[in-house]
Amino acid sequence: MYPLKPIYRIYEWYISRNLTQENMPKHVAIIMDGNRRFSKIQGNNKIIEGHKKGIATLERVLDWCVDLGIEIVTAYAFSTENFNRSPEEVKGLMKLFQENFEAIAQNKKIHQNEVQVKAVGKLELLPENVRKAIQIAEESTSSYQKRRVNIAIGYDGRLEIIDAIQKIAQKVKDGELSIEGINEDMVNDNLYTAGLEDPNLIIRTSGEERLSGFLLWQSSYSELYFCDSLWPQLRKVDFLRALRSYQQRERRFGV
Repeated sequence: MYPLKPIYRIYEWYISRNLTQENMPKHVAIIMDGNRRFSKIQGNNKIIEGHKKGIATLERVLDWCVDLGIEIVTAYAFSTENFNRSPEEVKGLMKLFQENFEAIAQNKKIHQNEVQVKAVGKLELLPENVRKAIQIAEESTSSYQKRRVNIAIGYDGRLEIIDAIQKIAQKVKDGELSIEGINEDMVNDNLYTAGLEDPNLIIRTSGEERLSGFLLWQSSYSELYFCDSLWPQLRKVDFLRALRSYQQRERRFGV
């Protein structure tokens, strides 16, 4: 394996030299799929080990995004359906979320690069210790405007749209809004990602080719890229290939 590293570095250079900054996606969303399969392939009975590797991969990807000038990253970490997994796995994941959100407050890279961190989803479904950790992370980065990382946790795209509809309906009920005043901008302003541009590119790892309820409203005109690598195994060359594919496409906003 080690002799291949110089080849990968050359390949990284080969791909990146043809990427143009003016055509770099501003917002990249990622479905981080394959942590559990990675654990099984490695012969590890503890599924949580795959999730730990997945967190390390996300940290590397965020470093790449900073270097490449990508301003917004939205990562799908935990869906509402994931609560149906084994109690042991869910408990392990919640511990990981707590530890890593708390660590953000002391993360030198986050503060040096002025990254604002936000959690998006049905946060009320999360244990109190995780919600407190999220609060610590968000408050410690709230003043930053340069870059943004969204962690979708307790997230479901349909529920997000329902929540937006309910907020708008309440405004109509309270007389703050007329029915005629409901438009796309109004919906955007009531989504979990309010105020952000829609993702230009959505990447999913592990070979699955579906969105699984991720950013259903926001992805209307996103370019999609599906990668065979399991998330913990994602290499920089894989990420650069996704960006190259994006830049080679002629984006059409319609049929």
